[in-house]
Amino acid sequence: MLKKENIPQDYTTYSAGYQLSLTMDIQVYIAPHDPVRLLNQLLEGLDDKKLLSTYSDKGRNSVVPPVIMFKILVYAYMNRAFSSREIQRLCQRDIHFIWLLNGYPAPSHHTINRFRKHHLSDGVMEDLFDQWIERLHALDEIHFKNLFIDGTKIEANANRYSFVWLKSVTKNESKLHTKIEKLLQQINEMYLTTYQFNSNQPLDVLESCLMNLKQRVIEQSIEFVSGKGKRKTVLQRQVEALEDYIEKQNMYLTYQERIGEHRSSCSKTDVDATFMRMKDDHMKNGQLKPGYNVQIGVEAEYIVHVGIFSSANDVTTLIPFLTSMESRLSNTFERVIADAGYESEENYAYLKENHQKVFIKPLNYEASKTRKYKAQLGKRENMAYDELTDTYTCANGRVLKPIEVKSRESRTGYRKEVTIYECETCQDCPLRSKCTKAKEGNHKRIEVSKKMLSLRTESLENIQSEEGIILRKNRSIQVEGAFGVLKQDYGFRKFLTRGKVHVTVEMLLLCFGYNVQKLHNKIQNNRCGQQLHTQKVA
Repeated sequence: MLKKENIPQDYTTYSAGYQLSLTMDIQVYIAPHDPVRLLNQLLEGLDDKKLLSTYSDKGRNSVVPPVIMFKILVYAYMNRAFSSREIQRLCQRDIHFIWLLNGYPAPSHHTINRFRKHHLSDGVMEDLFDQWIERLHALDEIHFKNLFIDGTKIEANANRYSFVWLKSVTKNESKLHTKIEKLLQQINEMYLTTYQFNSNQPLDVLESCLMNLKQRVIEQSIEFVSGKGKRKTVLQRQVEALEDYIEKQNMYLTYQERIGEHRSSCSKTDVDATFMRMKDDHMKNGQLKPGYNVQIGVEAEYIVHVGIFSSANDVTTLIPFLTSMESRLSNTFERVIADAGYESEENYAYLKENHQKVFIKPLNYEASKTRKYKAQLGKRENMAYDELTDTYTCANGRVLKPIEVKSRESRTGYRKEVTIYECETCQDCPLRSKCTKAKEGNHKRIEVSKKMLSLRTESLENIQSEEGIILRKNRSIQVEGAFGVLKQDYGFRKFLTRGKVHVTVEMLLLCFGYNVQKLHNKIQNNRCGQQLHTQKVA
């Protein structure tokens, strides 16, 4: 009978026949110009007090020090490794990660995920990222002069069909209120009560009425029944209906609170995500998907600030983005360069109050240069304006005079004054059909915000100047180029975490790694200190 051979768990017992070797310093296998050396050196100088404060002084110490864990994560994001299991595998096999570990054992994917989720939130990641930006400023890479801003939409880690629409919630809640009023009227008639439904505080009267009915059930010793062949009493039906209405009302109130005022939908699996239209649509039919509006500010090709927003519109993100950045960084940028998606009177006014030079392309900038636009007689831009009399003259020579000044309030609470101009008469005008869509008997009207026109004109002059042309070209190169690298080269098209807090941490890690790689590339190509790409003259 053959003897059974047991294979030991320690495979080093099979190393017989190999020559005895001594452990060597593994950094000899890492190239002198490898970016991992730059990352290791520069991250050593960051203040990690806030990071260390997230650890308890009780219990056993972490296997890998927090500073090394942070280096591992940043280097992983530099190398397109976002999954905790992938990072664990690299720590076990990749010599660069093993060198960063400095003799510590490779962390498990649970440890990596816990560190990213619990120890980099609550402002820790923001603090480390801002220190890195200040470090770039100390290296004379960032001058806080030109801020290029742009945004993109990145898909959330949420079910694509778990949508909740505010419009549907409001519609169904209105139907529910009709049923509640009908039920309360029936209860008032049967029990001579005086319950009045208030849509502003719907739960108060429902809970009070339910308590009253349950007390009646106890007094009358009514036993609730269910199932086939059982007949429910009227009182049982009323109690069950009220309980169902209270549950639905609570659900609608929760959805409304999650969605808030400035968006129209949310996802059930990630309540901070909003359903947006993505460019890279998996079904190729323009389907809405849950995602985040990611805003970044770039100077000298470095990402200096990141903002995560739930609103799909860029125009409402500019002021919160700049306010957040100014509260965290030591300096304010002199110039702000953005595309037409950020144009609004509120944004113009905010930048002017902050004494920042504006380079925002008007919404109608490209269209205004076309023949079709210039041929539209009803456009205000195609009418002659007399500043002395404050009147416009249409293509037929008739005068539009100011008749009223109205105040309009935006979704963000900003109030602006709009002057309404009306034509003296549109009767028997041969150009009426080309100029206005007003009904017969009414005259053409236009609405003009004089403050907006003044601010837009100033911005238009800025972007058309020699300086403005260079800055506009650099906006396309620098900030849109940064998104191109993150989404195409790094392959980052979907978040792995959920919730705005954790999504922000993930995006900052990605941008941190991007900045380290950018500094490495500039050093190797002798481009340090270069702020702008200048025009090439043939």
